[in-house]
Amino acid sequence: MLRILSVLLAVAVTLSACAPSAPQLGPDGKPLPKAYRISRSDTGKIQFRMLDSVNALRQSAGRSAIELSPQLNAAAATHARDMSVQNRPWHFGSDGSSPIDRISRVGYAGNLVGETISETYESELETLAAWMDQPDTRRVIMSEEARNMGFAWFQESGGKIWWTLVMGS
Repeated sequence: MLRILSVLLAVAVTLSACAPSAPQLGPDGKPLPKAYRISRSDTGKIQFRMLDSVNALRQSAGRSAIELSPQLNAAAATHARDMSVQNRPWHFGSDGSSPIDRISRVGYAGNLVGETISETYESELETLAAWMDQPDTRRVIMSEEARNMGFAWFQESGGKIWWTLVMGS
């Protein structure tokens, strides 16, 4: 009898773990976003997934492919972290730097095409989709002058991600 009760208890515990949990709701009654967690080992995968996605979008519009630039990646990483420090998504650094200043500081020899930024809990592909929905950020990503891309992020301990994409010619 004890064995049967043990088996039934084990089955009940296993099944309860499989039951869907209700989403947590915010004060507006909508589900709270789930944080997209990034590990250090994901860096290369995420950058190349973004590059492949941007190039697929560009190719479908008849634009030339772009390449990742280590210098633009460095400029993007610096700005993503700085936006977190400032706690606001905007194009100027805490030292007053502009995107042009940042690409110059890292030794990028080309010109700035544009910079897109975001503060979110969403993945890089969800963020790219949001950027493509906005005419100004879409224009930067699809620019005919673009030849290089830098892409980086900073994730806070609470899960918020500060994304930065820089396009250069």
